[in-house]
Amino acid sequence: MRYGFPELNATLNAASALLLLVGYCFIKSGHWRAHGWTMASATLVSTIFLACYLTYHILHGERSTRLSHAPHWLRTIYLCVLLPHLFLAVVMLPMIYLTLLFAWQRNWPDHRRLAPPTFWIWMYVSLSGVAVYLLLYHTALYS
Repeated sequence: MRYGFPELNATLNAASALLLLVGYCFIKSGHWRAHGWTMASATLVSTIFLACYLTYHILHGERSTRLSHAPHWLRTIYLCVLLPHLFLAVVMLPMIYLTLLFAWQRNWPDHRRLAPPTFWIWMYVSLSGVAVYLLLYHTALYS
């Protein structure tokens, strides 16, 4: 039984992506305080996502995805989205931490250097998380 966790997780990923986009627009338009608050909100939403994701998998174990029943082209798309999503989700955690730490320390040169790749990786992970949910629960992959 899923108890709504997959839907909640997809919603949190989408909200994180939206907050990242708004934060990006704020910094590009010179609204530094709004950018800071928005990025803090994106961090909070992503932290809640991670807590929910881990809770779901601790309580319900790893969901068995029956890829053998899905068409080959769909399995290929799913794996092409999932594998970089998983790898980059691990890579982005220390990047987010360091980017936030540099901002907290007012170390703007290092923050400006690390923030762009962190943003794009975080955005990819958030959006691909929604794509993984859609592929997993709303296609022939779902069993």
